[in-house]
Amino acid sequence: MKQIVIVGGGAAGLMAAAIAGREGARVILIEKMNMVGKKMGITGKGRCNITNSADMSEFIHNTPGNGKFLYGVYERFSNTDLLNLLHSWGLKTKVERGGRVFPESDSALEVRNTFIKVLKKYGVQVHTNESVQKIVVQNDKVTGVVTDKESYACDAVIIATGGKSYPLTGSTGDGYKLAALLGHTITDIRPSLVPIVIKEQWVKNIMGLSLRNVEVSIISKGKTQSSMFGEMMFTHFGVTGPTILSLSHTVGKLLRKKNTNPITISINLKPALTAEVLDKRLQKDFELYSKKQLINGMKDLLPQNLIPIVIGLAELDSHKPINQITKEERLRLCHVLQHMTLTVEGLRPVEEAIVTSGGISLKEFNPKTMESKLVQGLYGAGEVLDIDAFTGGYNLQAAFSTGYVAAMHIVHGDD
Repeated sequence: MKQIVIVGGGAAGLMAAAIAGREGARVILIEKMNMVGKKMGITGKGRCNITNSADMSEFIHNTPGNGKFLYGVYERFSNTDLLNLLHSWGLKTKVERGGRVFPESDSALEVRNTFIKVLKKYGVQVHTNESVQKIVVQNDKVTGVVTDKESYACDAVIIATGGKSYPLTGSTGDGYKLAALLGHTITDIRPSLVPIVIKEQWVKNIMGLSLRNVEVSIISKGKTQSSMFGEMMFTHFGVTGPTILSLSHTVGKLLRKKNTNPITISINLKPALTAEVLDKRLQKDFELYSKKQLINGMKDLLPQNLIPIVIGLAELDSHKPINQITKEERLRLCHVLQHMTLTVEGLRPVEEAIVTSGGISLKEFNPKTMESKLVQGLYGAGEVLDIDAFTGGYNLQAAFSTGYVAAMHIVHGDD
């Protein structure tokens, strides 16, 4: 019977432990926090976006951080395989907008509890409040693990410690140290899926304002580098929300390059309308409110607290009577409504990111088995590896699939 130690009780570690236990291995799961699945319990605003219903090729496309590495992994364990497995464990799911899959109960805790129940069923030993200090290797082969409490002999170890984001859930980069001690390369650790810091001070005035159905574009060197349609929100330091988090990957790449400044964000507040149609719409509103001041004539078009900002950006007098607004001024207003510009100052720190970009180099792992090419019996799974995806369930699927593939290979080899 194979003896396996799994380091880290997040999504990848829980899946690996459940599968290895199911396949008959003796499994010890070591988690330094006081419970497993802590980060999983807060993902998706506490609802846990388990995966996406998209085709697996879309998963690769939505994983800008080394998505191609996952081809072999997804062939062995796809989103359909994951959902079939979770359903067989009694977890009911539903699909929402954008193909996002959530538990029917809308509770991330139910997902975590499902895994805990399965680990008990398969006799997995779960050790919480215990921290792995080193992985023991003899003759280039894993032979054991030493923690702050005990030493364990084993045939294989899976490092599934997560990245460096959300340190309060236990993701503090421990896995990078363990892998580096065994000769593995750690790539540059950066935030991904992270809010963006903005130079303009007026964002503070509309802190908390959410915008829906807007198009957000990242501009550098006069070119659109990336665009996304959806929701965003203003904060005291800048912007956040689904579109911003996904576009932060592009911003991060541009910030690391030379001569990309300034990087700007252009927001189209009315992406469904052409410039001509928007102008006609504005003329209609202006006719309706012709006797009012400009600030009171745009209430049908924009959220109340955004109106003075848009007028200011168009360099217009908010108290000017609407019937005195010239065509040139109106067109300026139209332009701002479709090209509201913000200047990027940087990204929030990695600790505030949903996902970490960078990690243990994938060049040193077999994409079909998740086994290290440097040390026999050493495996990597989940966010500790140099893999990161956009929001929408893609990151959790990567964690579940790599954990599954690692466990199956340890128990059954290449058959």
